[in-house]
Amino acid sequence: MRTLFIALALLLAGIASAQKKSEHLDIVSSTVCDMCKETIEKEMIYEKGVKKVSVDLATSTVHVEYDAKKNSPEKLRAALITLGYAADGTPGDPKAFEKLPACCQKEGCGKLP
Repeated sequence: MRTLFIALALLLAGIASAQKKSEHLDIVSSTVCDMCKETIEKEMIYEKGVKKVSVDLATSTVHVEYDAKKNSPEKLRAALITLGYAADGTPGDPKAFEKLPACCQKEGCGKLP
């Protein structure tokens, strides 16, 4: 019985240490509408290592949960810029911005306020 308990404890300790820990990143992006939210959440989830993406329109913030071994904050910001949206003070890609829905091309989405 004692051996079983020790084996179980070691197994649980191994499982706990093997679980990957996620990093969290908040990117200020000047999003203004539900289409911005939908586009960003739909596209950013495909970035390598990204586990979860959510957009808070009230604070114009993109929250990203990701595996730090597979991606970095710089690459995630660059991915957002490539979509045409601003990221932490850097304007979105102009060509991608032109392809965004009309509501997303209002002042604030891809341009700096």
